[in-house]
Amino acid sequence: MEYFDIQFMNLTEDDIALKKAAHKFAEEVMRPTAKALDTMSAADVVAPGSPLWPFLRKAYELGYHKTLLPEYYGGLGLNPLQVHIVFEEMGWGSFGLSVLLGVICFPFYVACLAGNEELIEKYVKPFCACTDASIRGCWAITEPDHGSDYIASGEDYFTTPKMRGNVQARLEGDEYVINGQKSAWVSGGTIATHALLFLQLEPKHGFGGNGICVLPLDLDGVTRGKPLEKIGQRDLNQGEIYFDNVRIPKSYMLADPTFYEPLLEMILAAANMIMATWSTGIARAAFEEALVYSKERVQGTRPLMEHYVHKQRVFKLFARTEVIRAISRNVVNLNLNVSPPLAEYSLVAKSQCTEMAFQNAHELIQIMGGNGLTKEYIAEKLFRDARATLIEDGNNETLERHGGHILAEVYPRPPLDF
Repeated sequence: MEYFDIQFMNLTEDDIALKKAAHKFAEEVMRPTAKALDTMSAADVVAPGSPLWPFLRKAYELGYHKTLLPEYYGGLGLNPLQVHIVFEEMGWGSFGLSVLLGVICFPFYVACLAGNEELIEKYVKPFCACTDASIRGCWAITEPDHGSDYIASGEDYFTTPKMRGNVQARLEGDEYVINGQKSAWVSGGTIATHALLFLQLEPKHGFGGNGICVLPLDLDGVTRGKPLEKIGQRDLNQGEIYFDNVRIPKSYMLADPTFYEPLLEMILAAANMIMATWSTGIARAAFEEALVYSKERVQGTRPLMEHYVHKQRVFKLFARTEVIRAISRNVVNLNLNVSPPLAEYSLVAKSQCTEMAFQNAHELIQIMGGNGLTKEYIAEKLFRDARATLIEDGNNETLERHGGHILAEVYPRPPLDF
């Protein structure tokens, strides 16, 4: 169903063409692929012959793997509104596959953020030029002993020696030697060729002694765990990565402890902003399903949509979708126009938009009754996928706490100058 966008009046012909192309990809490629992968084991999702691989090749052929990257390096060079348009349609198609395409880009995107010209030439430009999905990134931050506390800068424990990371690195001459394990929640972890790796360099400073590097995953000493089984976003590959005396050049370190927290804030701003845009898509998908079903399902001699109370229920799904779009679109416009980005706005967007999207998915199940619990309809998948968003990229409670820390430390901010 074609969904009306209240901001169509502000879209150029190029914007509208981009929106239609992204929706076509989401409807004809993402939805069928996600449905097929959802029924498969985690191991089969990434096995040879899986529908995942033709999906990825098609996404790369269309350039969707480089949506965030500047045209200067070979990216799509989209403006903030266009980035939102593409990501909203992808979130509508499949949240899990959207996350996968997002993390595939992340090592290369952050290399650009950090301005590492060596890695831009060696990895970013080839990634942008890739059309066969043979270059794939992942975001390796979560660990067996550390989840959302990995991003809890500002907490008193963050910089204490008791915060010991599972992945450690030491400098030997011009190389870092890396040992440890990332947890099973690394998105794209078992299929990536490169990692944006968070690791600890100076344990005496806790996570204040951390660093961030780009690491090719074909190096000696890198091994993978098995793909993770989970209830939602089953089309999103996740799995462990192990490091046994893995060596990288010193120049591959994007941030040492002197720059770790500023780069962490930039990464959080980007990741949570994007999560909010995908939430627009999944909220919209739930609303559309509710509206269509309510016009077709007859109860009490007439369609559900003709019942007084039911009209109010469906309208609330519509209202949440529009609120999510307004929040996420404005945050994308803000944080792709200022440097450094204002992380607190991205944290608002992620925490609020994922909560409202989950409410839409939950309400869709309630509207559909027993039918909403069956595999015949997309409703139960939207519900499972939306539930995971409240935890992904930092659980919402931790993100809200971190947002409060920013307010306490830096407000009032000076006026923004665009």
